[in-house]
Amino acid sequence: MAGTAAAVRRRAGLPAAALVLALTVAACGGGGGSREAGGTGPSGGAGPSSSPEGQPASSEGEKAGGSAAREAALGRLEAAAFEAGGTAASYLVSPVTDEPLWDLMEYRADRAECQPLVSLAAGAVDDDPAAEVHREVELDDFDEDPMGGLTGRGVAVQLRSYGPGGAARVFSALRKAGSECDGGFTEERVLAEAVYRSVEPVGAPEVGDEAVAYRLRIEDVKDGELVLTEYLTVVRSGSTTLSFRLEALSPDDPGPVPDDLVRAQWEAFEKSGAGA
Repeated sequence: MAGTAAAVRRRAGLPAAALVLALTVAACGGGGGSREAGGTGPSGGAGPSSSPEGQPASSEGEKAGGSAAREAALGRLEAAAFEAGGTAASYLVSPVTDEPLWDLMEYRADRAECQPLVSLAAGAVDDDPAAEVHREVELDDFDEDPMGGLTGRGVAVQLRSYGPGGAARVFSALRKAGSECDGGFTEERVLAEAVYRSVEPVGAPEVGDEAVAYRLRIEDVKDGELVLTEYLTVVRSGSTTLSFRLEALSPDDPGPVPDDLVRAQWEAFEKSGAGA
């Protein structure tokens, strides 16, 4: 079931109508995988900006230079990311490389300081990524259980590149969120709200310039008595962040993001020279 996990994962956890809406929007969004950050118009391209006198806000040379820099950053991240449809450590990487639903549908925390725990996509914090790539890794097969539900665990792996000082500031905001939002907050989704009951720090990998990891306890949006567990690990190396969010399609604690998966991505990142 490679490639289908993102559509059925618990964090999408929406009522049926909302899930259909989410998947419809995702399908219409087209995106072939990696996404560059930046404002987009209705057609998905950045619209022309003008000064009050009606003149372009920047020269064609400046625009070309900025686009080239973004393309270069994107190329470095693609070279560092797991191969879509390949393997990572002993796990299967989905051939699908679209943003996960929480980025695509712009899930929001009801308290701004908690947003880094929900998403680090453009607009989440003051610094937007210059480029980002997305991978989905399946730790188990996604199968039907005897009750007709789905079982399995998946990890969303996201690499993001920032301008000077941006990644460090993003990481500082993430640490602040882990501290100030430990008592919980509410995540606003398309047609539902998910209540985070707690945010707890857990052991972080010893890689990169800095790393954090959290255990998130979240009420199921359809059944408040059912509490699900997710794990979030984020590593920073220079101007790049490597994020791993593990979710499970069952109420059992799935355990933290596997260390061998994090290290496999870290080694690929170092080998590619993306952090240089």
